[in-house]
Amino acid sequence: MIREVLRMGDERLLKRAAPVERFGARELQELLADMRDTMAHLSGAGLAAPQIGVSLRVVIFGVARNPRYPHAGEVPDTVLINPTVTPLTQDLAEDWEGCLSVPGLRGWVPRFERIRYAGFDAEGRPFERVAEGFHARVVQHECDHLDGILYPMRIRDFTRFGFIDALFPGQELPPEE
Repeated sequence: MIREVLRMGDERLLKRAAPVERFGARELQELLADMRDTMAHLSGAGLAAPQIGVSLRVVIFGVARNPRYPHAGEVPDTVLINPTVTPLTQDLAEDWEGCLSVPGLRGWVPRFERIRYAGFDAEGRPFERVAEGFHARVVQHECDHLDGILYPMRIRDFTRFGFIDALFPGQELPPEE
């Protein structure tokens, strides 16, 4: 089922989400199905449970070809529950980000270039991966939602934040930099 995505300004987006405690629960499987449907419907690269009003530490992400991110590399379809994210370098990369909870806007956001993330899959099996580039950016963006952080809170230069049509006249998306 496609769910309504909360928008910036809704106080529920600013709260720290609770950990998942029961992995076999039917409610968790229904939540994941709704998150997949909602993300696909909106052509998102990822979605966090708090974005649809469920305060649990659950994110999904994956990018094969996404019209919202035409220059991005592929990111494996992933369910990540109760995640931890560890920077593997202090090197930061800046790039344009958007968010389903901040529609029509883009911002220039710094993120760690290379990370390790760990957590549990939908069945409660632990796993971890190393990610870099766009993959690392997506993971950090989605996991920020679990701590009540929206990408505009990370922007350093607000001359590089605004409505897509004002920042990039005549273009639907930012040019590749």
